[in-house]
Amino acid sequence: MSARYIQPLRSIIQIAFLLLCLLIGIRFAGFVSAVLAGGVVPPRPGGIEAFLPISGLFGTAAWLKGGGINPLHPAAVVIFVAVVAGAWLLRRSFCSWICPVGTLSEWLWKAGFHKFNRNLLPPRWLDIGLRGIKYLLLVFFLFTALSWSLEALHGFLYSGYHAISDVQLLQFFRAPSVTTLAVLGLLLALSLPLRNPFCRYLCPYGALLGVVALLSPLAVQRDLKRCVSCGVCNQVCPSRIDVMHAKRVNDPECLGCWRCISHCRVHTALSMRALGRYAVPGILFALLVVGLFWGATRLGKATGHWDSVVSPAEYRELMGR
Repeated sequence: MSARYIQPLRSIIQIAFLLLCLLIGIRFAGFVSAVLAGGVVPPRPGGIEAFLPISGLFGTAAWLKGGGINPLHPAAVVIFVAVVAGAWLLRRSFCSWICPVGTLSEWLWKAGFHKFNRNLLPPRWLDIGLRGIKYLLLVFFLFTALSWSLEALHGFLYSGYHAISDVQLLQFFRAPSVTTLAVLGLLLALSLPLRNPFCRYLCPYGALLGVVALLSPLAVQRDLKRCVSCGVCNQVCPSRIDVMHAKRVNDPECLGCWRCISHCRVHTALSMRALGRYAVPGILFALLVVGLFWGATRLGKATGHWDSVVSPAEYRELMGR
């Protein structure tokens, strides 16, 4: 069966998660407005904590050190662990199938390609140097989270600042500064000629997932006997990976997007394989991507690690109202 159906399927999943993120954001904005108004407060959507990866990282570090899952933002830990587990099992599929930033970035560089009939490719030396930024950021956050004592982690996680970090994030988008608007504008502008500049050069979350994905049992594999070395896989790869000359694509920049497999001119010359032997159908991969996050949500709710213990009254007090 041809793998071309995977890209339309991936687009549907991307749009579905993007709409879900918008819905969660709207519901959370309604929650905050109701808290400030002092009226009937609707339920706070726990999924808003997907936008708090630093809370997830520090909360996971405290959990691993025996401090339990922080009750102020428990869903952040559940989602963080699910994303990292997904990177191990399904490579960086979170970046190319679910992440709203990845989705918007992909739409922009595709629009740029259709407009200018090309995407710019920075020189290799510059590309490698810029990619180092996200790994430096990753080292900083990991070192901080792992080097802090449990007492220090709890000092941050149980602070008033952390308790309303979701509100602060909302305000960041509601009332952005001139600097914020300038940076976002620059990133949006660069996303037209370049492929995924933020994800490729600045996102420490993506860097972490790329490192974890190196241990994944799944990888794109090339059948040397079937491959005709046409170079299409290299052209369509958003991460500039030299797929055409690799036997097994175990690269931290691989997004698990299946573009190389979907556009391959020779059926089964490229395939996603587990342990280098077992072919994984695209539909199964897609179901695993969606099922992993749905299952994490269900597990978090079932175990009582999803809804925050911060009450509307405490939110109001911490927001100074």
